[in-house]
Amino acid sequence: MSPRRWRSIPSLPLQIFIITVLPLTALLMLITFGSLGLHQRAMRTMVGERDERATRAAAAAITEQMTHRLSAIRSVALRAANAAAGPEHALTDAAYLLSDFEGGIALFAANGELMAASNAPEIWLARAVAERLRELPNPSAAADAFFLPVFVDPVQGEELVLVVARAGEITAVGAFSPTSLARRALANIFGGNDQATAYMVTPDGVVLYQTGTPPWVDLPVQEYPGVADALRGESGTTYLTIDGEEHVIAFSPITPVGWALVFEEPWRAVTDPLLRTTELAPLILIPVLVIALVALWFGVRQVVQPLQSLEKKATELGWGDFDAIEEPVGGINEIQRLQTELVHMARKVQLAQQSLRGYLGAVTTGQEEERRRLARELHDDTIQSLIALNQQIQLAQMSAQDESNRDRLATMQQMAEQTVADLRRLTRNLRPIYLEDLGLIPALDMLAQEMGRALDLPISFEAAGQERRLPPDVELVLYRIAQEGLNNVARHAQANRADVYLTFTAEAMCLTVRDDGQGFVIPESPAEMAPSGHFGLLGIQERAEAIGARLHIQSAAGAGTELVVCLPQA
Repeated sequence: MSPRRWRSIPSLPLQIFIITVLPLTALLMLITFGSLGLHQRAMRTMVGERDERATRAAAAAITEQMTHRLSAIRSVALRAANAAAGPEHALTDAAYLLSDFEGGIALFAANGELMAASNAPEIWLARAVAERLRELPNPSAAADAFFLPVFVDPVQGEELVLVVARAGEITAVGAFSPTSLARRALANIFGGNDQATAYMVTPDGVVLYQTGTPPWVDLPVQEYPGVADALRGESGTTYLTIDGEEHVIAFSPITPVGWALVFEEPWRAVTDPLLRTTELAPLILIPVLVIALVALWFGVRQVVQPLQSLEKKATELGWGDFDAIEEPVGGINEIQRLQTELVHMARKVQLAQQSLRGYLGAVTTGQEEERRRLARELHDDTIQSLIALNQQIQLAQMSAQDESNRDRLATMQQMAEQTVADLRRLTRNLRPIYLEDLGLIPALDMLAQEMGRALDLPISFEAAGQERRLPPDVELVLYRIAQEGLNNVARHAQANRADVYLTFTAEAMCLTVRDDGQGFVIPESPAEMAPSGHFGLLGIQERAEAIGARLHIQSAAGAGTELVVCLPQA
């Protein structure tokens, strides 16, 4: 901002707000919200990486359990094929594996006949395991251990997975619940967050395990975020905004069976409460702003406003209102002491001005007396002599025989008459006889007419209110003020017209001189009038103070000037 533009800001509180409160607030907001943004980005990345690692770990744990079951059934099949004691003895030796196979373990012959089972044979018949084994495409070419597709157990009504292993003529089959497996594997990984959801899905869209309710429960399972990626064998993390809150979705495949494991949660819910509390850091701006505004309010109320009031009263003091400075402005002690010093200074200045006013009054009185004497001598001596000379020229003109002489005498007569007229106007300016004989209103009316004719400028005069006579010295001062005001209009205003008003009210009498000229910048105090060349205004100010009147000036560039002198009614 340029210095000129900065100085054009009139309000100190606004300047304080611009140079202190506003930059500090902007800096605090930048630091706070920038730190908050970096913090949130770091937390978002951290939660995404954490969930991805946890999902991969959970998928690896489930895969490990699935591989363990494959190995266990394979060992059962090998024992049953090599045991001389028979299939029942092989199942007895594998009793320690029953904790991994909630649905039991069974041994089948090559023709599909149930040879032995760890639980009731009717359960295996109800499951139609023999039929499932016979439906395998090429049993001889099949792997020695594999998983069959998930099916619903007709006995218990829950999903089961069959693990099949062949060894010679013996087929070992184990049944376990994928839901129980997932629950045990994920309990220690995804626990403790009631806003999180985890689900394990088969390629057919069967949800084997689910905790919580995902936000997209209305969609088909295959369209759940992350499911399709995990079913393709991919692992990773994605983010999705739901109802204005961003969720992190981590997914990973369970390779032995081609299942998908997906974990979803609002990432903000994962952060530590203390860390989440740091997100409220922008709220610190509220007390900061409140404190700044309170400090600014205190400064405005206790410093700025009292200083502005004191400045205004000092300006009024400069224009001669000595009572204005004595009204308390309040504020801090330093301002009050400053006002006290200004009051003492004003009293000293008032006493000095009263002494100076007496001196100036005597000087002015002497000037006016000298003007009267000069006007009287011009009128009684010079003008009368010129009138007598004019008469002699007229007589000489009547007796002249030569035409050229008569023309010269006629020219001399005109010059004498013009000189008499000029001297009479000069004597009226030196001694306003209309003011002495008729009063202020006729004198101002004649002044407006004569100066209008002399300046070729329309000047009107108007009086309003109940006319009353004033002391001669006061009327003379007001006349001189009007005279000087019109002279200023003639010299500086470049006006098209001027008006003079004299208004009488019960409280005061006001003299107004107004023009429609180019205007000017009003000095802030009378002390600046002389350095800026406004000697006419300075004289008007001094004359007004001499009679106890107040001077008011209103002017603006291109808007003319109005000069008002108000004399309170005694």
